[in-house]
Order: sequence, then structure tokens, then C-alpha cells
Amino acid sequence: MTTRPVIVTRPAREAVQWVDELRAAGIDAIALPLIVIAPVDDVEPLHTAWRRLASYAALMFVSATAVENFFLHQGPDAATQAMAGRRFWATGPGTTRALLRAGVPPEAIDAPPPEATRFDSEALWERVQAQVSNGTRVLIVRGGDEAGRPTGRDWLANEIDAAAGLRDTVVAYRRLPPSFDDEARRLVVDGAEGRAIWLFSSSEAIGNLQRAMPGADWHGASAVVTHARIGEAARAAGFGALRVCTPLREALIASIESLA
Repeated sequence: MTTRPVIVTRPAREAVQWVDELRAAGIDAIALPLIVIAPVDDVEPLHTAWRRLASYAALMFVSATAVENFFLHQGPDAATQAMAGRRFWATGPGTTRALLRAGVPPEAIDAPPPEATRFDSEALWERVQAQVSNGTRVLIVRGGDEAGRPTGRDWLANEIDAAAGLRDTVVAYRRLPPSFDDEARRLVVDGAEGRAIWLFSSSEAIGNLQRAMPGADWHGASAVVTHARIGEAARAAGFGALRVCTPLREALIASIESLA
């Protein structure tokens, strides 16, 4: 069991959940959100997406946060009825759970299986590509930057285009960089100097950390990351010891303990 605390960098609400799970397993964990979730300034595109829901064969959600913020704008009964017959695509178990909480029937959800070795757009596309053909309409629900412009990878969108599908994108929330108080900066220094273990589930979080602490040396830092692409970002930032695992409780715990 590691004696070093684990710095959980997910957005605040998800970070609290992960901290609770790690502490229940006997691991000292503390939340330091490196992505701040904020509502969009202009909600009309979300309302329009709900009004047009029946025109889409599938809705793809990039995260649980995308689900939660999209369903905040769910219209009256007519919009609920429009959900019938739609497919709901999820990149991983957290997104799937959010869809279930939102009232989406489990049989309408497509996602990588729980035993998958990765949870990303590529794994999702393996499950859903047969659903897309000429003219199939898909709505991608994702986050945006401070100005509300869509952010994130376009890999799945490009696959839909290649399959002659038609896709729209709606921004359900904004992802903002953090601001650190003195306590947060002390925690960052502990992490940079190897007195704590970083836990990253987003390459964006690593970028935000670098921008918030310009000139910091990360070679003495240890990190657990939940995808190989995030590992590449951590290596490029200069992180020393690194473990890559799936974002599942047992895998996370094993990876953290391997850094003890």
C-alpha cells in the first residue's frame, strides 16, 4: 500500500467520487480538479437539439458530464417521446451510468463492454459502426472551451463522415482551466517533487497543469493515467514514473500501489 497521497485531477464532482472510492480502499486521496466545468452561455443550441431529436438515429456522448448537461435542457413530454427509437452511444461505464440515471433504457445504449481494455472513441466505434450508413444522422454531445467552441478529438466524427453519415455537434458545457490558491499550489509542488502520485483521466488536465505552473520540473513526478494517449501527454510533459490502466477501480488501485 502506498504511503503517498494520490492527487485526483478530474472535475470537482467526479473527483469527489473517485476520492471516496480510493479512500474506501485504504488509499489516501485528495481532489485537485484541473478542469472546471461551467454551463454554456447560449443554451439555444441545446434546446434546438432537443426539438430536433427525432431526426437523429443516434446520440454520441463524450462523457458523463455531457449527458448530465444535455439532459438539463430536456424539453417537455414531446422531447421525451422523441427519445424512443434513438440509439445512445457512450464511451465508457461512467457515461453509461449517467445515461441510465437520465432515464435512457439500457437496451438503447451502446458502449464498450465492462471488460474492455480501453474506453474511448475507437472502442465505441467498433460497437456502433454498423449503425451508420449513407445519410444516417448522428448528434455528438460534447464540451467546449471558454467561448463555447467544441473541444476534444474529432476521430469519431471523421469516421461518421467516412461512412457517409451526417453528424452535428452541440456543446453542452464548457471546460475551463483551474485557478490555484496557496494550498493547491503546495499540493502541486508535492506532486511535482514526487511526494504525491498524480491520477490523470484527461490530457487536457495535464496541459492545464503545465500552463498553471510554467517552468515546473515534472521529472520527479509519478502518475497513473487512464489511457495511452494521456500517457503520451504525461511523458511529453516530462513525468517520471508512469502507469497506464483502464479507469476501473481495481485497475486504478493496482496501478497506484505499483508505484509505492
